[in-house]
Amino acid sequence: MIRTRLRATAALALLPLLALTACGSGDTDGTAAVGAQASPAPTDDPVASVRKVDSAAALLPADVRKAGTLRVGSSIGFPPGAYYPGGTDKAPAGQDIDLADAVAKVLGVKLERQDASFETILPALGSGKYDFGTGNFGVTSERLKTIDFVTYVNDGQGFAVKKGNTELKGKVTDLTQLCGLTIGTGAGTTFEATLSAQKGVCAKAGKKPYDVKVYSENAATLTALQQGRIDVIMSTINGLRYQAAQPASQTAFLGEFHRLDVGFAFKKGSPLTKAFQAAVNELIEDGTYARILKKWGTDLSAIDASRINPPEHT
Repeated sequence: MIRTRLRATAALALLPLLALTACGSGDTDGTAAVGAQASPAPTDDPVASVRKVDSAAALLPADVRKAGTLRVGSSIGFPPGAYYPGGTDKAPAGQDIDLADAVAKVLGVKLERQDASFETILPALGSGKYDFGTGNFGVTSERLKTIDFVTYVNDGQGFAVKKGNTELKGKVTDLTQLCGLTIGTGAGTTFEATLSAQKGVCAKAGKKPYDVKVYSENAATLTALQQGRIDVIMSTINGLRYQAAQPASQTAFLGEFHRLDVGFAFKKGSPLTKAFQAAVNELIEDGTYARILKKWGTDLSAIDASRINPPEHT
């Protein structure tokens, strides 16, 4: 992914850390959000008017059309991608949820959604546990070796700090700006991969290396930032921008670092990709796609057309 996962009451932790009244964290350090309130989901429903498109549905394998269902492994993380605005006993909401539901309606199938941790979804596709996966999965050269993608937005990597931070004041354009700092990010993400691959840049620049702390829950990462255990978060552009817009989070978004296409994920050679691509393009053409992105404030991530397995952005 490009994104980490937020579970249970920790899903409320994008609006946490109100002085003396709220403390958000993930399961990793044993505490839950106290006094925080989830941001309510927008009430408009652009998916409601979506109808089956026979030409797109015809691209599905015959056995799928007959069964009428697809199993999706969903990483329910944080807004605007996917989260639980009403708690885990209620339905999830978010851009990824709406887009997957809209695609399913175009194809005339129902989704069997299974909540799964981000880092487990891609390996499970190969075993056949899920027919496809969602979780803001970024398209990278490494992932393309084993995974097929059908793109639906253009998101990517960014950084955020606690408001008032004096060490990082502007946009991060080079990882050497992070030398000597502690960076928090998610397990199994493109962020972790990028930071690990470039871990020698500080030594080459004659600077103290940066330290990376990996968290399995996004809420734990945010709590670590607020408590001063990390200096900066590396996560999704859309997620960090959304988070910074919530006053209670007390974070500042430092801008885009590297753009990535984001797509529905499938096992390599999946017979579903052409149907999904056709469905996304139908949604783009009829305006539903634009309405979904407007609903979640992710208009800047819009694409003109869905692609299957595009090369990674350089």
